[in-house]
Amino acid sequence: MSEKLPRPSTAIAENVRLGKKIHLNHSRNKQQDHTALLDQAAGAFRYEDCKDAWWNPREMSLLHGTPLWDEADETQRLRLNQLYWVAYYSQIISAEVATIFLNQTCAAGLYALEDFRGVCDMLDLESSQERAHINAFKTVSDQVEEALFGERVFSWSMRGPYAQTMIFPDTNKLKDMWRGFQLRTYNLLTSGNAFIASQYFTVRGLRTLNGKMVQHKLSQFHQTLEDPANAPIPAAISHYHFMDESYHFNSSCLIGTEVIDALPEPSAFEAMVGNMALTGCQRDHSHFSAVVNGLFWHEPATFRAVYRVLRSPIFGMEHREAIAMMQRCFAEENAGNRASFQTMQTAIDSYQRYLEPLGYVNRDNKNLHIMRRTTMESYLAKNRASLASFARQAEQIVSVPRILQPREALA
Repeated sequence: MSEKLPRPSTAIAENVRLGKKIHLNHSRNKQQDHTALLDQAAGAFRYEDCKDAWWNPREMSLLHGTPLWDEADETQRLRLNQLYWVAYYSQIISAEVATIFLNQTCAAGLYALEDFRGVCDMLDLESSQERAHINAFKTVSDQVEEALFGERVFSWSMRGPYAQTMIFPDTNKLKDMWRGFQLRTYNLLTSGNAFIASQYFTVRGLRTLNGKMVQHKLSQFHQTLEDPANAPIPAAISHYHFMDESYHFNSSCLIGTEVIDALPEPSAFEAMVGNMALTGCQRDHSHFSAVVNGLFWHEPATFRAVYRVLRSPIFGMEHREAIAMMQRCFAEENAGNRASFQTMQTAIDSYQRYLEPLGYVNRDNKNLHIMRRTTMESYLAKNRASLASFARQAEQIVSVPRILQPREALA
């Protein structure tokens, strides 16, 4: 007499409703996949064709609300609007490089679950879409910065998944080495543990919450144009990206809150690793920046890039004028940094609601203790000290870069 197969006791196999949600999210994402449209848009982009158009809502412009914005003319404001797009999506590229890699390592960690295929197929589609996103963002960013500066300012050469995710972080070489070691260890753990693999999507969902708010506004801008079909290509790319990312956020919630909730209670070690990952996310998001409202950049790390913008032909400032403007934008309270600080507070509230139902999350992470320590006063004090040091070094930065050939400038 043959032995009966044991009844599976895993998160997905026993939860028919969850399995249906995963299938529905994957199938709908596949039906509306914007990869072809993104590739077409990237292939057709020419900066000259849309350099006189607004790509985002006016408030989503570089240094919006600061004295620089207040005193800029309409052409300068247009460039700041376009540079917001370049800067914002350059940061998104960095996050999506890490996402592609972690989708694969975490899928391996989920192999231990019965009926793991639906989750893994969902992640495979997402990784393919992320590659299209990255190509579109880089195509636009490279052309814009070549035309305006002749070199990289906010964009960056492609790098691997163990590099700093934040483009402008509070870091140094030692911190970068330690972070790389931590990421390698974490990725090894995700590939062999279903709880830690699922918990990565809790972190991914947390990181996506603020981005979802920003990207929804960028998508709406495209939809509310008089003729969306003939919108500036970067605005269309923003919309296509948001449509894909809405399903990616659903994936994060399904795996990071529902699959993980259906797994056995985590061991002390698993809970520790999960909380360490959330603490790391808090540290990454414990800054705010008036340069790009909606990103958690360490503002002193942006000073060189902003200085390059001010000394470029867009503004044509001399050294003393540029430093004085940076002092007003970064070392004094203004509408721009107040708006960015408020965005951070909104993010904290949404993160708290997101984490509240998860039993393994410790009190400091649920209360967002690290992020809440950042105040307007601490932000201004840090900027003032850093600006004094930067001003002494800034005269060595070439005021107007020579125009480089694309291969040299963007290599």
